[in-house]
Amino acid sequence: MRAVQVKEFGGPEVLEVREVPVPQPDSGEVRVDVEVADVMFLDTRLRSGWGLDFFALNLPYVPGGAVGGVVDAVGAGVDPGWVGKRVVSQTAASGIGGGVPTGGYAEHALAKAETLVEIADGLSTEQAVALAHDGRTALALFDRAAVTPDTWVLVTAAAGGLGTLLTQLCVAAGAKVVAAARGTDKLALATRLGASAVVDYSEQGWAERVREITGGGARIVFDGAGGSLGAAALRATADAGLFLGYGSAAGGFVETGAETAVARGVTVLGLFDVVGGPIDWSALARRAQAEVVAGRLEVIVGQTFPIDRVRDAHTSIENRSALGRTLLTIAARL
Repeated sequence: MRAVQVKEFGGPEVLEVREVPVPQPDSGEVRVDVEVADVMFLDTRLRSGWGLDFFALNLPYVPGGAVGGVVDAVGAGVDPGWVGKRVVSQTAASGIGGGVPTGGYAEHALAKAETLVEIADGLSTEQAVALAHDGRTALALFDRAAVTPDTWVLVTAAAGGLGTLLTQLCVAAGAKVVAAARGTDKLALATRLGASAVVDYSEQGWAERVREITGGGARIVFDGAGGSLGAAALRATADAGLFLGYGSAAGGFVETGAETAVARGVTVLGLFDVVGGPIDWSALARRAQAEVVAGRLEVIVGQTFPIDRVRDAHTSIENRSALGRTLLTIAARL
């Protein structure tokens, strides 16, 4: 089968499509005939050699943590009724809490049976894969924030997969959203999705602009940017507000300014403060799918690439040109 391999750490040029053996499912696993694979910012970081003290990657490895397709084989102890079902899942070695995302950029991938979610009728495989990580995480963050009507909410990285979903969830809850992103295309997307105001964080003073718009700061901040942008978003949080930092697209999770924010009564939470406890991820995944099927959420897939253009997929994420989710299409039958 064809699969993308990383044989050495580096830029997108280290991604190579190669012929490798078809994997066989072990006990508790299934094999998925992959149609679509998710491409995450994390994939680009790991490919570059980042995070090796946390992610135990052994070269060569196949990137990718979520896939959608049809189950074509099951291992011991797995209900054979899964064969032929259209599913979305993390790959066998991936997961929340330190698992290594590996194996999705391939024509066949292994998945733990317990992580399988059948794709709802009326949902495309592309939509399901775009929701695989973002849908359930967005709902977990949104539920934790307890967004109420007329609350000012700031969403950074607002044109990304999670940001677009959080914007829509908050708007549907009656909140007033300030969407922060870089460039006119991304700001236009956030406006279309219902944001009350938009700010370009490539411009100086954008955090102060958020404080002006919201009359003193956003009561709730969903930060998908991290780094210096996240630190600015922390300053734009209202006194006694809630700051939820879940992303590192700008170069790392927010670390600076937290003590000052806490002194102002701001509650500062990271992603694992929200998702580290017991969560029914399958239920959240099904809920996200149901929201899309019902027309209450729109999945933004900004760009798709065939497997042979995997380098372009990574480049689009790293140069910040990507909108929403980035996907690889694997199977010709799509």
